[in-house]
Amino acid sequence: MKSNKFKGISLAVGGSILWGISGTVAQYLFNNFVITPVWIVGVRLLFAGLLLVTISTLQNGKAAWQIWRNKTDRRQLIAFAVFGMLASQLSYFMAIQAGNAATATILQFTGPLYIIIYLAISQHQLPRRIDAVSIVVALAGTFLLVTKGHLNSLSLAPLAVIWGLLSGVSQASYTLIPRSLLQKYDAKLVVGWGMLVGSIPFLPIVTTQVPHSFAGPELVAIGYIIIFGTIFSYLFYLQSLNYIAPATTGMLSSIEPLTATTLAILLLGVKMSGIELIGAVLILATVFLQALPTKSANKEKTISNG
Repeated sequence: MKSNKFKGISLAVGGSILWGISGTVAQYLFNNFVITPVWIVGVRLLFAGLLLVTISTLQNGKAAWQIWRNKTDRRQLIAFAVFGMLASQLSYFMAIQAGNAATATILQFTGPLYIIIYLAISQHQLPRRIDAVSIVVALAGTFLLVTKGHLNSLSLAPLAVIWGLLSGVSQASYTLIPRSLLQKYDAKLVVGWGMLVGSIPFLPIVTTQVPHSFAGPELVAIGYIIIFGTIFSYLFYLQSLNYIAPATTGMLSSIEPLTATTLAILLLGVKMSGIELIGAVLILATVFLQALPTKSANKEKTISNG
């Protein structure tokens, strides 16, 4: 039993680290090569989606296409692809380009705040006490991160803040929209189709705006984002849910922004003040706060961003 728990924790931590590294790798690409977020997101979604759908088809045969035969499921999958998968990937990479990998990844972790607010409104009831505390902590952390504690100034470019907060909103959509689909279909299938459908609007850009030449480091970086930062990181996360509770996996996912922040500071020269780091810690603390309450939360199926 202990070995299974250790395996689950190892998979969750490994997936989070791979995700965190992919943000830093993306910043390296944007800083050193003529590659746009739109192009890299399209490539990432297309190839990762193709691989996941292919794996699911080999495992499940014709059942991999069952999701398209139900009208309600089909609509929900398209909504997930557009407002969840596409939106979360694009806003995250745009936030990296406008700011840096560290702050983009941290702001993405405001997602639970929007989930709490949505559920409170949709269920016509006030948030639980722990949810209210999470909201206050997340808002305080966001304020410190983007202003360094000064009301009259921003420490981040306005576009970096906007895209970062949008990545949090879309991360909430990414989690909420496919809940009923995940109860009926294999998660690899749902996410794979979501990625593949989400890549469709990017196909004209992916095929016509290919960089004129690829250097070795550039190819390695792009390959890492697609293979390790998307496919393996997601599969590690998915496998971890077989051994540990989703709440535990969610808590361990805070290693993702920790990884991105550490690498951005050490390798890319990103500087963060003490106030900004306090803000980051407060935002990440909401993950731990949400892992504390109610046994029912442990029974819910959830999926993560990258």
